[in-house]
Order: sequence, then C-alpha cells, then structure tokens
Amino acid sequence: MKVLYTATALATGDGRNGHARSEDGILDLDLRVPKEMGGTGGAANPEMLFAAGYAACFHSALKVIARQDKLGVDGSEVTASVGIGPLDSGGFGLTVELAVHIPNLDKPAAEALTARAHEVCPYSNATRGNIPVVLTVV
Repeated sequence: MKVLYTATALATGDGRNGHARSEDGILDLDLRVPKEMGGTGGAANPEMLFAAGYAACFHSALKVIARQDKLGVDGSEVTASVGIGPLDSGGFGLTVELAVHIPNLDKPAAEALTARAHEVCPYSNATRGNIPVVLTVV
C-alpha cells in the first residue's frame, strides 16, 4: 500500500484519563473514562473518537460509490455507535453499529449502496474479521 497521509497523535497523562493532541495541534483535547465504565466522564474518550472517525469515513465511502453510480444521496447521514466491554477470553473488545440514512433512495437501493461502501471504507477494511460491525439502513 502506498501511504497517502499519516495522522500522528500523542496521548499523555493516565491514558484514558489524560490528554490527546495531534501532531499539528488541530486535535487537542482531554480524555476521561465514561461514567458507565466507572470514570468521571465529562470529556472525550477513545470510543467517541473512533465513532466519529468511522462515521465520517464511511459516509465518504458511501458518497464516492453513489457518485460513481450517479445516485442521489443528498441529506444522507451515517451514525456510528461504538461499544466497549469485557471479552470472555480476557481484556476488552469493541463492537460497531453503523446506522445509514439515505432519504432519496428506497430501502433495497440504500442497502446495496451501504454494502458496497462497507467493502471500500478503510475503517471497514481495518475492522473486518476483528470486531462485529452491524450495518443498518434506517
């Protein structure tokens, strides 16, 4: 693979209760363990950042495929929900649900487009076979 772009970020402090900053300073935020996991909450967390990145990346893939097929996807939205929990084998694992809303397409066409986007999205390619990813057309 020829790398076109590399994002670099530094995490400091206590990891999930610390700070993250991108090399260029555009991303610069505190991190806190969510209340649901026994933390204080009130700040971003890695799952939140992963959800935002996956939603944006998948939406881009959806729009690229739609343009190629000359499909109207104005008003489309992608919501990514990232869950974290203990694995039976030890440690923690992630789950992802992508909810795709495409108001200008009927459900079968939206489902077909969503499936094709899942084949080309870099986040989908990175997670495939590693964590459960559920696609839902709403």
